Amino acid sequence: MTATTTATASTAPAPAPAELRSAELEHRIAQDPARFRVLTGDRPTGPLHLGHYFGTLRNRVRLQDLGVDVMILIPDYQVLTDRDTAERLGEYTDGLLLDYLALGIDPARSTVFNHSAVPALNQLLLPFLSLVSVAELSRNPTVKDEIAHSRQSAVSGLMLTYPVHQAADILSCKGNVVPVGLDQLPHLELTRTIARRFNERYGNLFPEPDALLSAAPLLLGTDGTKMSKSRANSVPLGATADETARLIKGATTDADRHITYDPENRPNVSSLVLLAALCLERDPHEVAAEIGGGGAAALKRTVTDAVNSHLAPFRARRAEYATDLTYVRSVLRTGNERAGALAERTLEEVREAMGTFR
Repeated sequence: MTATTTATASTAPAPAPAELRSAELEHRIAQDPARFRVLTGDRPTGPLHLGHYFGTLRNRVRLQDLGVDVMILIPDYQVLTDRDTAERLGEYTDGLLLDYLALGIDPARSTVFNHSAVPALNQLLLPFLSLVSVAELSRNPTVKDEIAHSRQSAVSGLMLTYPVHQAADILSCKGNVVPVGLDQLPHLELTRTIARRFNERYGNLFPEPDALLSAAPLLLGTDGTKMSKSRANSVPLGATADETARLIKGATTDADRHITYDPENRPNVSSLVLLAALCLERDPHEVAAEIGGGGAAALKRTVTDAVNSHLAPFRARRAEYATDLTYVRSVLRTGNERAGALAERTLEEVREAMGTFR
C-alpha cells in the first residue's frame, strides 16, 4: 500500500460516500479476490514517472498478487483525443511494457492489451453511443477539463465521446472494478449509466463497475505543479541515476532553509519530503526533522538517494527486459489474444440481446 500521512481524529474530515464505497470494495476484494476483474491502463504518450508509480502502478501489482484478474489497457486510439497524430507510438508502447514487466506485472496473471488490436471492443462504441445524449457528454466535467487543456484548435468527436470509449474498454471485458482518482469519477459514473441503460433496455448483461479510489497522495512535478508527462516536469521511472539527480536538483523549493513537512503552506518542499518518505517507507515528518536546517540542498540529496536506491532493482530488471524486445512484444500479443476473445464474446452477447445477430 502507498504510505500516507496520519491525521488526528479531531481534524480528519468525515469520509465522502465514494470513499466509503471504495473502502467497502477493498474489504470485499480481500475476502474474495477471484470475483473481481480490474480494468486500468495508461495512454502511450510518454514515459511513466514517479507519480504514476506511487499513484497507480504499485497498486496494480498488489491487486494482481491478491488474486484479482487485472486487465491493463494501452489505449493507443485514445492518444488521438487531444492531438492530430500519434507520434512515437511504438516507442512509447515498448516503454510501457518494459515498465510493467520490471515493476512486477506477471503476464501469467495479468493481461496487457491495446485498443487497436481488439476490434470487438471498438465495435461496442456504436451501441453504447445510442444510450447517452450529447448534452450528457458535453457537461461531463472530466471532458470539459480535457477540452480546456487540449492542444488542438477544435474539439474532435473522439474527444467528446472519450467517456463512452472508456465505457467500452471496461465493459468489453466485463470489468467490475476500476481504480480511479476523484477526478475520474464522472467518467466511471457514465460507464455505470451505460451499463444500467443497456441492461434495462436489452436484458441484464453488464456489471455496473465500482470505483476503487487511490489512497496515494499527490506528487508535484519539479516545477511545483501536478507531475505530468505533458508538462515536462516529471521524473521518469526509466531515467538513469544521473538523470534523476539532475531533475531533482532543478526542483522548485522555497526561501525557508529549515525543512518541514507542511503540505498546505509549503507544497513544493513537502512534495519532495513526501517523495523521499515514500521511497524510504517512513513518515514524512520524521524525514523532514532529520534534514532540519540542512536546507534545499540537503533535501534534494536525500530525495535523490532515496529515489535512486528505491528504483535500482526496477531499473536493473528493466534493462534486462530491454535486451529481449521480442519477448516483451510477445506479452502484448498474448494479451491482445485474450482481451480479443473476451471482447468478441461480449460483442456476440450484445448482438444477441439487441436482436442484430442471428
